[in-house]
Amino acid sequence: MASGTLDLLNWRGTVGRGKYLAVGVILFGVKHLLDRIVATSVFGQPWGLFNYWVPVDSVEITSIPLGQLRFYSTLVAVALPFIWIGVSLTLRRLRDIGWPLWLSFLFFIPFVNVLFFALLSAIPSFQPNKAEWRALGLDPIVGRFIPKGAFGSAVVGVITTALMGVAVAVLGANGLGNSGWGLFVGLPFFLGLSSVLVYGYHTERSVGYCILVSMLSVAVAAGAILTLAFEGLICLLMAAPIGLVMAMIGGTVGYIIQRRPSRADHLTMCSVLVFVLPTLLFIEAAVAPEPALREVRSTVEIAAPPEKIWNHLIAFSELAPPDEALFKTGIAYPLRAEIEGAGVGAVRRCVFSTGAFVEPITVWDEPRLLKFGVTEQPPVMHEWSPFADVKPPHLESYLQSRQGQFHLERLPDGRTLLQGTTWYQNRFWPSAYWGVWSDYIIQRIHLRVLNHIKAEAEAAE
Repeated sequence: MASGTLDLLNWRGTVGRGKYLAVGVILFGVKHLLDRIVATSVFGQPWGLFNYWVPVDSVEITSIPLGQLRFYSTLVAVALPFIWIGVSLTLRRLRDIGWPLWLSFLFFIPFVNVLFFALLSAIPSFQPNKAEWRALGLDPIVGRFIPKGAFGSAVVGVITTALMGVAVAVLGANGLGNSGWGLFVGLPFFLGLSSVLVYGYHTERSVGYCILVSMLSVAVAAGAILTLAFEGLICLLMAAPIGLVMAMIGGTVGYIIQRRPSRADHLTMCSVLVFVLPTLLFIEAAVAPEPALREVRSTVEIAAPPEKIWNHLIAFSELAPPDEALFKTGIAYPLRAEIEGAGVGAVRRCVFSTGAFVEPITVWDEPRLLKFGVTEQPPVMHEWSPFADVKPPHLESYLQSRQGQFHLERLPDGRTLLQGTTWYQNRFWPSAYWGVWSDYIIQRIHLRVLNHIKAEAEAAE
């Protein structure tokens, strides 16, 4: 027993795929059990599979409460021996299949590490005589359909993987209603890696061309999704930065792998990824938690007292057409606000370019605070597309405004600090990436409204 434990801690030597798979699954099960016990029994916190991808959602490390900091510090302490064993086993597995050891960094990339674990669990130990099989013309039959020329193999690599990528994307976004880690991290990594493995199947290719092929695979998949009217141009452009980065990482890994002598395993790796990625999408859709409530706050100073501003914020006149390039892309922008009644229970309607937000008033503290909920909201944008009516699921359900408020603070010189706040949920993952986009858009919407209120109130003075 002791020698077996010491073997797991050993960084030297090799480990076969069967032992790697079995130990990895067992250790994950043990760690998840320990984490749930620590979370639920010790700290009274919920804990699920998805928390390994998003343990802290949209929280600055300096603002984490002391209790939460103790909670996450304890989880890190529990994780340390598992990280040691996981990295050591990964290094030994890489050594066993003849891949460079530095690829172990993939162990630390959320979601990609699951795909990487599946690959390492499927690839057999490296045998030098596999190179001789290729010399004897004993390549797998499928490999004979891959052209040997650079251009032909690149086309086959890009087209075949892009088609598989479109199928996975439609399954995730339209079939499962899931726009998360699998779609924006796992899929482009798969496209980059698989396209390069096909491209470099017959002979070693240069790193520059491998990166180019990996990025083309994402571009072709995105073009197909646009052409088939599954998605619009703006959302694809917003996803492009993270998608291209992950494709480049996948392409770089593919370049390193295709330099090794054991190219006969390339198609095996592609088939493993094709099976594992949709499986992970199903799991992600099943275990994804309710997204955290995000907060966006914006302020302006107005040369008027709060009493002169109040009526301009509960309802305001038609705004001028937007000058901002952001709102010319189809993203919804505010036009005017109307209100029925007064006091708590009154209903405010903020009319946007795509429809109206219905906002029942929950706090009416004139002229200091107006707070409201959101019971209905319009689509977040009109998508750019070659087709007239493209409505992917995320337009109406992935960015949900929950409540908002206007707070007026009287300043000593007769001016007023007007603060607008929106609380909302963003169902796109990784939230750290998509939150940057949504926070920025809401900030621009705030400033459009606040500056209009400022202009109306100061003009009335």
